[in-house]
Amino acid sequence: MRITVASGLGLLLWLCAVRSEAQIDLSGEWSSRLHEDRMHRQDPPGPEIGDYTGLPINEAARRRADSWDASILSLPEHQAQQPAATYTMRGVANMRITKMIDDDTQKLVAFKMFRSPGGTSATRIIWMDGRPHPPADAPHTWQGFSTGTWEHDSLVVVTTHIKAGFIQRNGVPSSDRATLRERFFRHGDLLTLVSIVDDPVYLEEPFVRSSSWVIDLRQQLEPNVAEVVEEIAGRRQGYVPHYLPGRNDHLRDFAERMHIPFEATRGGKETTYPEYVSRIQRWLSETASK
Repeated sequence: MRITVASGLGLLLWLCAVRSEAQIDLSGEWSSRLHEDRMHRQDPPGPEIGDYTGLPINEAARRRADSWDASILSLPEHQAQQPAATYTMRGVANMRITKMIDDDTQKLVAFKMFRSPGGTSATRIIWMDGRPHPPADAPHTWQGFSTGTWEHDSLVVVTTHIKAGFIQRNGVPSSDRATLRERFFRHGDLLTLVSIVDDPVYLEEPFVRSSSWVIDLRQQLEPNVAEVVEEIAGRRQGYVPHYLPGRNDHLRDFAERMHIPFEATRGGKETTYPEYVSRIQRWLSETASK
């Protein structure tokens, strides 16, 4: 009996140890797959003006997006600008993940994630050595400050100190108070990322989405160097492209083309739930009866 109990206890301790230390290797060359929001992510066409469907945004975000003018990207200071971490992993770019190993201890210090092409190349560092996040008033960067921990076979990443950017490429903003939480899962040659953006400034509730990649043994990424283009002729010096409130005539184009109510394109947490479909169906029925 004593031997049996001891053996069982030893097996239990071994299983607990394996589970707590369980890790998988995320390193490799990864090719992006556009299984979700393909039309929004590929370039062109990208998301249409005024299409905020599926986004739990508030009125402040809506007003910011309504005033966005795509020609702002032609300004020299915006042409080579990286997307913030709230969108970096969402783009069409492929990715290389490498491990940073301490030469003396051979322990994992960090994961380095390099993404290119698909806009400006970007590199993220995911610190795995237990270091704390900087204080709240520390400088913010495009990729923010990321730390990772293992929960069984998934890598859990928390990113703070991100510069203000966007969560969708038609002007839907993210603030510098946003926090990004991510989970990376690897199943054989498939890498899946589930990301959650919390933004007290522009979101009514957390924004969740997923992305995926497939291992590519022949992929060799190179930096994507942005080429500066000429600004739009005739633009006065110092002008920042924008639309004043109520002056963007393109906001209803998407709703009219898709034959859905304009209110359904305006986002908000209530539009992200399945129950909202019944409201659209009632609108379609009322429209058909007129």
